[in-house]
Amino acid sequence: MFTALTGLGLSAAAGLNAYIPMLLVGLLARYTDLVRLPAEFGWLSNGWVLAGLAALLVVEMTLDKVPLVDSVNDAVMTVVRPAAGGAVFAATDAAGRLDHSTFLHDHAWIGWIAGIVVALCVHSTKAAARPVVNAGTAGTGAPVVSVLEDVAAVAMSVVAIVAPVVALVVLVLCGYAAFRLIRRRRRRRRAPAPA
Repeated sequence: MFTALTGLGLSAAAGLNAYIPMLLVGLLARYTDLVRLPAEFGWLSNGWVLAGLAALLVVEMTLDKVPLVDSVNDAVMTVVRPAAGGAVFAATDAAGRLDHSTFLHDHAWIGWIAGIVVALCVHSTKAAARPVVNAGTAGTGAPVVSVLEDVAAVAMSVVAIVAPVVALVVLVLCGYAAFRLIRRRRRRRRAPAPA
């Protein structure tokens, strides 16, 4: 169970920024005992891969803070973020030591699919919200929102690894908040125009 919660949290973080959870998992696997990668994902802790992920992270963080460019970046990342979500879900069994579960390790495809779906949902929400933020703030909100997304991705990644149950609570609360915002927006659209 804890393995799945860790995967869900990392996948959600990948939906905001593909490279933060991948880089964090790779660094923790390389330099600590907090994350153990299955043999088939050992490449994620390779120094060259980590350097490449760090470079890609800098590029994405820069592009994501520029209005209009952020939307183009989101379009490109529609493939990358879900793939990263699937990879980090399937790769990490950081919390598996707590529940001694091998189910997700034995059925890695479930992790891939769950990670892709979670990351795609988060990414889709982010990609849909960003043009609204840009239009509503004449572009000045893009860097602020981007920094908040990056901080959220780092925080969610760390929490998913060290406290998977807390990550689940955060995900449920964020899902509920998103549901309420969407519902409120739909009501406003259906409301009759003032005379």
